[in-house]
Amino acid sequence: MYKHVKITGFSDEINPAIDEQFALLNELGISYFDPRGVDGTNISDLTDEQADVLLEKMKKANIKVACLGSPIGKIEITDPIEPHLEKLKRTITIAKKLGTKYIRIFSFFMPKDEDPANYRDEVMKRMQMMVDIAEAEGVVLLHENEKGIYGDIASRCKDIFETVKSPALSGVFDPANFIQCGQKVFPDAIEMLKPYITYMHIKDCTADGQIVPAGMGIGDIDKVFEVLLAQGYEGFACLEPHLGKFEGLAALEQDDTMLKLEASDGKKFVLAYQSLKKILDKVGA
Repeated sequence: MYKHVKITGFSDEINPAIDEQFALLNELGISYFDPRGVDGTNISDLTDEQADVLLEKMKKANIKVACLGSPIGKIEITDPIEPHLEKLKRTITIAKKLGTKYIRIFSFFMPKDEDPANYRDEVMKRMQMMVDIAEAEGVVLLHENEKGIYGDIASRCKDIFETVKSPALSGVFDPANFIQCGQKVFPDAIEMLKPYITYMHIKDCTADGQIVPAGMGIGDIDKVFEVLLAQGYEGFACLEPHLGKFEGLAALEQDDTMLKLEASDGKKFVLAYQSLKKILDKVGA
């Protein structure tokens, strides 16, 4: 008996143009996507008119939104929070218009060479502010473990989930990001975080930090899925290939390592998809 996992992806790594993104998703039989870059505009910056156009294109392509790939929480912990909360409210409006309750978020960049513990209280205060808004609006914020933020390693992710307890806050598990932070994915990170994980980002990584297709690194993605499936996971597996640079990448990464890669394209996305399918077949999903 196969267990159900829904495949989605950051299709802006195919092409900046949403029409090109949807064409390949249709070809692969993928019926969900995580909008991040839409015709060169970040999802959180769409106007009402742009969101309406996107919704029409989604309907024509028979593609739904799994989770908004927002940049919320990807600011310095020392930056003012009030404008960012307004951006969150706008992002929630867009999420509702596009038909999803999930919004990917982060827990703020830490000053370089400083102990994140020094900023813990401020992180929790800001996370609580965001979760309060999400609760009132009936959406769920999915925290991703990202390099350089407070919740970059499993213990600090757990700290967030246990401190800011809410049905409006859950976790995204990204194996490659953990590896790049020196965190052992299996069994360490997944065993610590498995009660809090609602979403998977499919990105693998070698020991020296090179992003590779799923199953070709040390992310033990098959074992991660086995752990999640054993506890009844029926969430999304989101392709985030990062096998090449793409439009909008500079705004997402603090260093320029990936900007030196050749351009991302449909072929790399297909490779990422095929690699994920092999893993899902292996684990019976």
